[in-house]
Amino acid sequence: MALAFTLSALGALALAAAGALLAPGTAHAQAAPAGGGWPAKPVRIVVPFAPGGTTDILARAMAPELSRAFGQPFIVDNRAGAGGNVGAEVVAKSPGDGYTLLMGTVGTHGINRALYTKLPYDPIKDFVPITLVAAVPNVMVMNTDRAKAMGVHNVQDFIRVAKASPGKMNMASSGNGTSIHLAGELFKSMTGTFMLHLPYRGSGPALMDLVGGNADVMFDNLPSSMAQIKAGKLVALAVTSAERSSALPDVPTVEQAGGPTLKGYEASSWFGLLAPAGTPPDIVNRIQQEVAKSLATPAMKERLLAQGAIPGGNTPADFARHIDNEHRKWAQVVKASGAKVD
Repeated sequence: MALAFTLSALGALALAAAGALLAPGTAHAQAAPAGGGWPAKPVRIVVPFAPGGTTDILARAMAPELSRAFGQPFIVDNRAGAGGNVGAEVVAKSPGDGYTLLMGTVGTHGINRALYTKLPYDPIKDFVPITLVAAVPNVMVMNTDRAKAMGVHNVQDFIRVAKASPGKMNMASSGNGTSIHLAGELFKSMTGTFMLHLPYRGSGPALMDLVGGNADVMFDNLPSSMAQIKAGKLVALAVTSAERSSALPDVPTVEQAGGPTLKGYEASSWFGLLAPAGTPPDIVNRIQQEVAKSLATPAMKERLLAQGAIPGGNTPADFARHIDNEHRKWAQVVKASGAKVD
């Protein structure tokens, strides 16, 4: 899959072309008529990836905050598979009664609609956006021991080694079409390198193999890799954002580390809460307000920033516009790459 352009350039093009906000879908047949008595029982937050990845980390950070705010348990339910599609479909087909939420991602709501030939849900019509929880850069990481054995100390070394052995190096990801996957594909395209793609059912399993020495490189979301970087088990070669991350100030950006070959490279991820279409607006607004309140506390801000995540908390309308813009941007990325997943 070739991506012969930069994500940042496409982002500017997509934002300029973005039109009016798409209207949310009609209410599901079982949608609750009002949210006055909500919540009267536990609420589940579906994470469409395996435990251990950034989506899971953020959901588990928010769940106890929401439990305290609303007096009912908010339970994380991991439903991994198909680049996030399995979990997203579960939520899309759930009643709009406020008892099932999705921790959506740039994959489930920005990439997959364009990438998959048959998507089992509509990212726009089947969901009501609640709020952006966090935006994060990805980080190019290698197993520390393997990097030393290969003589890789920086991005330039990595490119040299990869070009010397085309097809022998492999690249782990959280699944086909995820931002982690496409960040790696963009790197391959811009550097003229070839690596075998190893898709997993989330960042957690992929990281386990990377730490175990069974994979060579990964363009992981920064929060899920941070602990292994700090422990010295993974080495961070570069971050994929336009600027350095405050969480890893000594690690260069891919563009800085790669020189002219990688000029303009940028790829970031985001995560946010959504509900099934038809969820009463008062429930949506109450959840958004509590999430925003939690994200604004010094303790939560410090916790997320330390992991390389930028706290969100925007309004449902602003989050809906963000999703629309992201879909337009990534649709162009996927179209130009020619990539499709059946």
